[in-house]
Amino acid sequence: MRNPGRVKIRDVNACDSRSLSRRKFLRKLGAIGAALPVARWGVVPSLASVASPPTTPPAASAKSSLLSLEDDQLLDEMERANFLFFWEQANPQTGMVKDRANVRTTDNGLVASIAATGFGLTALCIGAKREFVPRNDARNRVLATLRFLWKKLPTHRGFFYHFANINTGERVWDSEVSSVDTAILLCGLLTCRQFFEEHSEVTNLAYEIFNRVDWSWLSEDTTLLPQGWTPEVGFLSYRWDYYSELMMMYLLGMGSLAHPLKPEAWDAWKRTIFEYDGLRYIGSFAPLFVHQYSQAWFDFRGKRDKYADYFENSRIATEVHRRFCLELATQFPDYGDDLWGITASDSQNGYVIWGGPPAMGPIDGTIVPAAPGGSLPFLPQATMRVLRNIKNRYGNEAWCKYGFVDAFNPPKNWFDHDVVGIDTGITMVMAENLRTNFVWNTFMKNQEARRGMQKAGFQTYKPTA
Repeated sequence: MRNPGRVKIRDVNACDSRSLSRRKFLRKLGAIGAALPVARWGVVPSLASVASPPTTPPAASAKSSLLSLEDDQLLDEMERANFLFFWEQANPQTGMVKDRANVRTTDNGLVASIAATGFGLTALCIGAKREFVPRNDARNRVLATLRFLWKKLPTHRGFFYHFANINTGERVWDSEVSSVDTAILLCGLLTCRQFFEEHSEVTNLAYEIFNRVDWSWLSEDTTLLPQGWTPEVGFLSYRWDYYSELMMMYLLGMGSLAHPLKPEAWDAWKRTIFEYDGLRYIGSFAPLFVHQYSQAWFDFRGKRDKYADYFENSRIATEVHRRFCLELATQFPDYGDDLWGITASDSQNGYVIWGGPPAMGPIDGTIVPAAPGGSLPFLPQATMRVLRNIKNRYGNEAWCKYGFVDAFNPPKNWFDHDVVGIDTGITMVMAENLRTNFVWNTFMKNQEARRGMQKAGFQTYKPTA
C-alpha cells in the first residue's frame, strides 16, 4: 500500500477516493482504464513479443562509465543528501524512519512507515560504503533497528503494520498489516545481513525476523496473495493479481525455507501486455513506480523467466512513459526532453495517484523527481538529463538538504515542502545501482533471493545485440 502521510487521493473519474487505499484506487481505475483516450496506446492480447528475448542489450549493463564526471558528482551529492534524510528522520533508538518530513520547517511528525524503514536499512549500507558516516555508527543504527523489529514492533504472523509510531512502534491510523511493505522492509533487512555479515547479531536477527514471516498463512487458500490484513476485518478483499511491485514479495515468499510460498504462485498473477508507439511491455493501470521497486534489490539483468526479461521490460516502460510525457507537452509546455516524469506523489492538492499511459489522475503539469530518479539504471542518459535540469533550473525551490522535494509544478510555481521516504529511497538506491551495482550485488548474495528466482524459473541468457 503506497499512500504516504494518509493524505487524500484525488480521483479525476469522480469516485469517492477519501477512504481508498492506493491499491483499491488502482483497481477502480484499472476497470475503466482501457477506455481512457491516449494516442498510440492499447492493450495487446499476446505475450509473444515480450516473452521473446529483447533485440537490444539491457541498458543497465551500463556502468558509471556512461556517466560524465559532472553526472557522477550530482549523483554523489544527491545520495549524500538522501542519506541524511534516513539518518536524521529516524529515531536512533528504534530505527523507525518517518513516512515523510517537512523540509521548510521543523518537522515534529511521529508517523513512521515500514517501507521507508526498509529503504532506510539499505541507505545505511550505502552510507557506510560511501563513508557518509563511520561504518560502526551505521552498524549500530542497524542493530538498534533489528532489535526493535524483533522484540518490540507489533507483528501478525511475522508481517508488520504499514504505519507505526516512530518512538513506540504502536500501530497508527488503523493501518493494515501490509504484505508488500513488509517485503520492502525484508529487502532492506537482507541487504544489511550481507553487508554487515561479520557481525553475528546482525545476521542472526535478520535470519530470525525473515523466517518469522509466515507466507504460508498469507497463501493458505489462494495463490494470489492478499494485500493486507487487519484485526478488525481479517484479510483485505484485494489481492496482488496484476503485474506491479509484487515481484519482490512473491520471490521472497518462494525463497523462504521456514514458511515458503508454492512455486505456482509465480504463475498466478496476470501479465497484461500494453502497446504504445510501437513498443510492447508488461504493465498495469498504475504509476511508474511499479516498474522500479522490485528492481531496487532484485537484479533481473540478463535473466528471464518463461514470460519476460523484466529489466528490459522496465526499460521499455520507462521509455514509453518518457514519450507519453513528451506528448503531454501540447498541454504543459514545460514538459520536454529536459523535464518529464510523473508517478504517485504529492501535488498542490494532496497526494495523487497519477501517471501513464494511459493517462491517470488529474495531470496538471506537476513533475515528480522520483520518476526519473527511480529509473536511473533503465535510461541513464535520459534520466540524468532531467535530474541535471531540475537541479540547475529549479534548485533553489526543488532542492533541499535531503535532495529533491517530492514534487513541483513549474506552471503553477508550486514547490512541495515535503520529502517522502519511499520516493527518496528509490532514488537513492537506484542511483547507487547505476553507479556501482552495489545494492544489487549485495542483496543477491542472499540465498533467499537466489532461491526465489530459481523457483520462479529464472535463467541467465545473453540478450541479442
